[in-house]
Parts: sequence; C-alpha cells; structure tokens
Amino acid sequence: MDDVSLRIAPGEFVALLGPSGCGKTTLLKMINRLYEPTSGRIWIDDTEVHDLKASHLRRRIGYVIQQTGLFPHLRVADNVGVVPDLLKWDKQRIKRRVEELLTLVGLPPAEYAHRYPAQLSGGEQQRVGLARALAAEPSTMLMDEPFGALDAITRGRLQQELARIHRQFRQTILFVTHDIEEAVHLADKIVVMREGRVVQFDTPLAIVTEPANDFVADLVGSNDVLRRLSLVPVAAAVEPLDSALAGNAPEISQWVFLRDALSQLVDSGADRLVVVDEDGHPVGTLSLRAVQRAAAPPSPDKSSDGDHVVVVPVERAGRLRGGD
Repeated sequence: MDDVSLRIAPGEFVALLGPSGCGKTTLLKMINRLYEPTSGRIWIDDTEVHDLKASHLRRRIGYVIQQTGLFPHLRVADNVGVVPDLLKWDKQRIKRRVEELLTLVGLPPAEYAHRYPAQLSGGEQQRVGLARALAAEPSTMLMDEPFGALDAITRGRLQQELARIHRQFRQTILFVTHDIEEAVHLADKIVVMREGRVVQFDTPLAIVTEPANDFVADLVGSNDVLRRLSLVPVAAAVEPLDSALAGNAPEISQWVFLRDALSQLVDSGADRLVVVDEDGHPVGTLSLRAVQRAAAPPSPDKSSDGDHVVVVPVERAGRLRGGD
C-alpha cells in the first residue's frame, strides 16, 4: 500500500478493482488485521482496529473468500454457526439464525443443514460461506473474489443473491474483483487500484464514462463502444417522459444496461422505449440517439498523469481510512 486514504459510508457496497498484484487483497486483509500495516491507521465504526484484539475484531467482520474456507469436519449448520457460538450466543438463537440464513441464501435447512461441505457443489459451498459471514450480523463485510472460481451461470445467480441481501440488510461491503462487469453490477462505488495506490474512487458510471487517466480507461474498456454498452445503465441515458408513449411502447428497467436496451429497440422496431423504475412506474423514455450519446467514448482531454482520489465524507459506521 502506498498512501491509501479512503472513507466509505455506512451501507455502501464498494468494489476494489485492478490488475493482479495491485494491492486489492492486501488492503482487504489489513482491515481485519490478517496483514499489519507498517504505518497508518484504520477505523471501523469509529474504532481504530488496533484498539481491539485481532480475534475480537474478526468476529465483528464478515469475511468471504474464493475458497470458501469451510471446516470440512463440520456440518453446514455448524459451519454457519461458528462465530455466534464463539460469541456465546444461546443455542436456540444460533439454531434460528442458521435456519434463517440458509433459507436466505436458497439452501433449505431441512435439506442442507446436516450435510458436510464435501457433499455440496461449489456454488452451494459459496452460499454457505456467505451465510456464515452474515451469521453474527456484522456491520462490515469483506469479500475477496468470492465468485471467481464458479461457472458463469452460478456466478450470475450468486451475484443476484448478494445484491438482494445487500439491499435488505445494507451492510458495508468491500468486494475484491478482477471483473469490471461484476463491479459495475454490484457496487455503489469502485476503487481502481494500481501498484498499491488508489487511481480513482467514484461511482461505476463515472469510472466508465469519466476515467481518471489512460490506465483506468484501458482497464474498464471506456473507448470500446460495445464494452460501454455493456457497462452503462439505461438510467444514464433517460430522456423526458412522453406521456403519449406510456402504455403504447415497450418498457425497460432503468437499471439494465444499454446493451439490453439496444437489443430491445432493434428487436421491437420501436422508436423509443419507456423506462420504468423498480415499481414499474414510468420515469422517462429512451431513444436510439440517446443510446448513441451515452455510449460515446469519453473526451480525450483527460490527463494520464498522476492519481485521482475522491474522499467521501462519512460521520459514523463503515469508515475505512488509511495512510494518515
């Protein structure tokens, strides 16, 4: 790490993105003190992490890794209940929590609670790992490429599951990934790293449409029109609502990507689509011209020298700050 300084707001989903060896996992492991920084300080919930015993700190933080880290000699229910048991929760409370979480991640307790990890598929093991990380109701979760070893279909389903869980519980999540599409799909903000430094810290839309320098542009494919269509949401191209179109034109969610909108425009032959929110209410329209404007590459006047960090103010939980 080289002079990393970040503040992450409570409940934000933040993806750490960058090439191999850039420091993503190192930063993550310093938060729960698997690695100790040589200088600087880190706060979580207004507590400096070195003011707590490492074991106590880790019980307050959910941690999910690619290999799941399940205990092979423990059944699924016991794996999920490990941290609550260490925290001396009542047995009945642990049982209720385990059943609740297995149901939440799509593993019916009656079918899965008594299995061993070796009896599960890779995707099922990852779901158990996610449930275990949530078991003690942590306000902060660290996730290190948890879906990296899974097939595309299973990975997509677990991404949807994680997004749903985050919307429901609003933990602060730091998520390491190499995959820009995964980062854009899941994260509220993205930290782009290179050689131990933060190059850009911004929203997914800003990262894709306003890269801080040539490195970020190349990493996320900002100059590739087809790539941008896959990364820019419909919400970025919405035009004013034409009430005459409501009910007479195809609808599309504001949260899908322009690639899907372009496909729907071509397939339907419509001039415009009606853009709707999560509740199905019209919020605007989308035309082919609007798609073209939103998919245009960024202006070439961005400087390629130096790094760019946006510090996000925060008042309480979920705060991470290093390099002071």
